[in-house]
Amino acid sequence: MKIPHCRQRCPANSYDNKKQNTKTTVLQRIPREAVRLERYKKKDILNLIHTMMEANDSVVKALPADPEALTQVFIQCQDAAMEIGTHLEAFGEQYRGLVENLEDYCEKIYQMSMVTSNEPVCRKIGKKLRKQLTQLQNSIQIQLPEDRKEVVFLPYKASMWDSLESVWRAAEEDGDTDAYVIPIPYYDKNPDGTFREEHYEGDLYPQDVPITRYDEYDFENRRPDMIFIHNPYDNSNYVTSVHPFFYSGNLKNFTDELVYIPYFVLGEPDVENEEALEGMQHFCITTGVFNADKVIVQSENMKKAYVKVLTRFMKEQSGEDTREYWEKKILGLGSPKMDKVVNTRKEDVEVPEEWRKVIEKPDGSWKKIILYNTSVQALLNHNEKMNRKIRDALNVFKENREEVALLWRPHPLIEATIKSVRTRLWEEYKEIVDTYREEGWGIYDDTADLDRAIAISDAYYGDGSSVVQLCQERGMPVMLQDVEIIAG
Repeated sequence: MKIPHCRQRCPANSYDNKKQNTKTTVLQRIPREAVRLERYKKKDILNLIHTMMEANDSVVKALPADPEALTQVFIQCQDAAMEIGTHLEAFGEQYRGLVENLEDYCEKIYQMSMVTSNEPVCRKIGKKLRKQLTQLQNSIQIQLPEDRKEVVFLPYKASMWDSLESVWRAAEEDGDTDAYVIPIPYYDKNPDGTFREEHYEGDLYPQDVPITRYDEYDFENRRPDMIFIHNPYDNSNYVTSVHPFFYSGNLKNFTDELVYIPYFVLGEPDVENEEALEGMQHFCITTGVFNADKVIVQSENMKKAYVKVLTRFMKEQSGEDTREYWEKKILGLGSPKMDKVVNTRKEDVEVPEEWRKVIEKPDGSWKKIILYNTSVQALLNHNEKMNRKIRDALNVFKENREEVALLWRPHPLIEATIKSVRTRLWEEYKEIVDTYREEGWGIYDDTADLDRAIAISDAYYGDGSSVVQLCQERGMPVMLQDVEIIAG
């Protein structure tokens, strides 16, 4: 965009930030980076023009003022006009009239910068600029097409993708939305909190989910309209951490709306049971919940529990009554995990050949499949007793393997957690896993596809976890194991 009397022809800038007049620097409220967009956003252009109008009005009201202070405002206004004009030029000759309007605006800005000592003339030019910006704003509102919405999904573990998938599919099917799935790297942590191995699971997602690499998407310049996350812990998880760039506190800088959806589902709480609410605190009081603009939970009842826990916590911390704030922020719209498990049909999933060898009887019919789920918390709570319980359960299923097929699916964070905090316990647990896999009489499922395991299983056995709620949603019989009961 060629602009006569552009920035370099304004008076030399000897502006000192310490002398900044707040009345004449309203344009600084918008970071310059926010203007340099790789994608076209009509609303950003309109917002920027509105801010230029405020800057113009501030200059006029501040007269007479320090010329050096005004110089900074003039330069910023010209920069903003150049950004808008260059952006419009890229979209074709039909916007040439708008570009010429911006060029004329820059000419008037230059003229104004030359006569700051002449208050009447300066005010006259300022009035013309106000009228010109109003016309420009109206023209852009009419001529430019409406923005496409850009939505980004940031899963970290592929096994937890089901907590976002149905929302992504709805966005993907919306003709006015561009949806990006961007798996992000995460790290195991050492006992001292330092990072250990880096993990990236971008190759583990369903084939129909297009993946964008995290290092190929410019968050700062693209600034998506919405970002969805399912990891609420930032740096407060003792076992794993996503890359610090993707902490919720940082992501808020790059989007208009940060949305957190839990990667888990919980048993429906009794909101009048104080003990139950106490047990929910570590799910509710997280940095992701506080930093998100919206939090979507599995039901209206769960919303009530979150609101009650968070309102009480904030009352204790600051004395404020924040109930109304949480009522608006927490939405009981349901869990995508429930959507996924309900919509995944047994006949539609692909069962690996090595699994079929365990499942099928000699006549081709299927044995009853038991989903055996072991949790991180049970191991941490019961240590060696839990390992003993697992050994015993495996022996029972082994004895009945002609009629029952066992599908053992441990929690995906067991290895990282136990290796980090209970090394000796991990060694014993690993020996159990290795023996089970070597013997080959059962299925060991450490894939990212929980829904396949649930879809083909006939019943659930194991520890209490969010998987229990998913199985109950499908109407499956559920039995929880008791670490104190040993069959053999």
